[in-house]
Amino acid sequence: MKGDMDGVAKRDPSNGHTKSLDAAPQSEEKLVERGQWTNKMEFVLSVAGEIIGLGNVWRFPYLCYKNGGGAFFIPYLIFLFTCGIPVFFLETALGQYTSQGGITCWRMISPLFEGVGYATQVIVALLNFYYIIVLAWGIFYLSFSFTWDLPWSSCNNTWNTATCTEFQRRNDSLDQSHLENATSPVIEFWERRVLRISSGIDHIGSVHWDLALCLLLAWVMCYFCIWKGVKSTGKVVYFTATFPYLMLLILLIRGVTLPGASRGIQFYLYPDLGRLGDPQVWMDAGTQIFFSYAICLGCLTALGSYNKYNNDCYRDCLALCFLNSGTSFVAGFAIFSILGFMSYEQNVPISEVAESGPGLAFIAYPRAVSMMPFSPVWACFFFIMIVLLGLDSQFVCVESLVTSVVDMYPTVFRRKNRRELFILAVSIVSYLVGLIMLTEGGMYVFQLFDYYAASGMCLLFVAVFETVCIAWIYGADRFYDNIEDMIGYRPGAIIKYCWLFFTPATCFGTFAFSLIKYTPLKYNNEYVYPWWGYALGWLLALSSMVCIPLWVVYHVYITKGTLKERLYYLTRPSPDLPKTKREQQRLLSIFPADPDGLDPQRSPPNMDGYLPVNAESHC
Repeated sequence: MKGDMDGVAKRDPSNGHTKSLDAAPQSEEKLVERGQWTNKMEFVLSVAGEIIGLGNVWRFPYLCYKNGGGAFFIPYLIFLFTCGIPVFFLETALGQYTSQGGITCWRMISPLFEGVGYATQVIVALLNFYYIIVLAWGIFYLSFSFTWDLPWSSCNNTWNTATCTEFQRRNDSLDQSHLENATSPVIEFWERRVLRISSGIDHIGSVHWDLALCLLLAWVMCYFCIWKGVKSTGKVVYFTATFPYLMLLILLIRGVTLPGASRGIQFYLYPDLGRLGDPQVWMDAGTQIFFSYAICLGCLTALGSYNKYNNDCYRDCLALCFLNSGTSFVAGFAIFSILGFMSYEQNVPISEVAESGPGLAFIAYPRAVSMMPFSPVWACFFFIMIVLLGLDSQFVCVESLVTSVVDMYPTVFRRKNRRELFILAVSIVSYLVGLIMLTEGGMYVFQLFDYYAASGMCLLFVAVFETVCIAWIYGADRFYDNIEDMIGYRPGAIIKYCWLFFTPATCFGTFAFSLIKYTPLKYNNEYVYPWWGYALGWLLALSSMVCIPLWVVYHVYITKGTLKERLYYLTRPSPDLPKTKREQQRLLSIFPADPDGLDPQRSPPNMDGYLPVNAESHC
């Protein structure tokens, strides 16, 4: 009986992709299955863990305060519905439809635009180098939080200077005469104990091995979260994606009950409509959407590729987008209630205590925590939240890179233990590169990566080509047919028109504006990098963007035929893409089934009713 089935192609019932033949060589039988999520919840929590990260806590609330409070929601929501949700859905649906990672999915849609995939993975690779540094800092702070007297709350430490001045409470009397050059213990802990920062990037200095051990611990956690692929990732996210919400809830309740909390919340939300006339406000709104939704990184495509073919990814995407923005909004209350308390306690304007990015996580918030009763408890809660928020974003980015490479070379990496070894190699290389940012001049390198490597400029550039490829080259209507075949209905037409017009136009306009308004990076708004530092930064930014035009030129050059024939061939989708039921019916009308039964050379219909078309039939 087995001999009668040797010529029948195996089919994956979830998406109709052809598996290897039983008659294939023995080496093909050793390939490990690609895998799928066990259930929808694993996918939802994995995506939630990726998109809900540090930016929700330390960037969005500050941007609201800086750009007009409640008025900032106007440009934010416009970008959300014209760029954020459409591109988020596009990438997730693309992964689910092709069942491929961030590079091969674009190869199957249009070989000419495969460079889009390479661009996203270059950004992710650079992101993997530096994003995890924040986790190392968080682990370092957490290790110092298990003591009754927090080291950043006093000036009685070996790293403190003579100008160190401890926090002043509202009722404390203070001699103002010596404050001109005074520094706070929390800043001295950050700069002199954690960073031990040098005078500039040209003085790199030695590696701080205590931070290197924290980074090693972060990479060990990251490795074991994804070393078995979706089997391990799908289980880990039940904790890493949900526990930060418990921490955030605890900090929110504590924050809003502190004196002065209302002052901070008022500054967070009070609308200043006059700020909407500033183009920078709109630029901040657009880049925040791209940062917080993890679009143009290939991560959503990789996570979506492990879905079952008929998963309702449209409903999932809408729910996840609203969850992400809602989390950012609620986090603002938790953060600014604490900053309001600190403003009240120190009797200073909130503008003097409001920070963004690492300044909020490692300066402003630790300072506020040190003023609370039972401060070590709140410090532990906060830094546990920081570590877990960053951890799942980090390991999903690594998973995205690994998935893309494994899908490019399945015969190499889908063998026993090879995928695990590849992840280990990626982790080791990334760890060694990360050590540069844990030197005395490492903070200057970190800022270069953060400002240039995964900047809004790079993401906007990639988004333009993603939407143009799907909407104009592959065809928005064709992609809608594929989505309808997967989820059983057509999403609202507004998404399609965003792909066609609004999203590429908005992204290109914002990209052009970011170039026009470009200002060179300054560390702490004071330190000016040498010329070669800025050259390195632009090299990081261009390393991803040049992938797209270079791939177009290279592929057109190596393809045979006239220019028109080359472009026609390079813009055609792969015949290996799943066929919709409508396409299957049309093919059946052209190639009717054998009257005596199924053609022995044709595969039987899968459980979704598809009749696969063998690639040999096109020859």
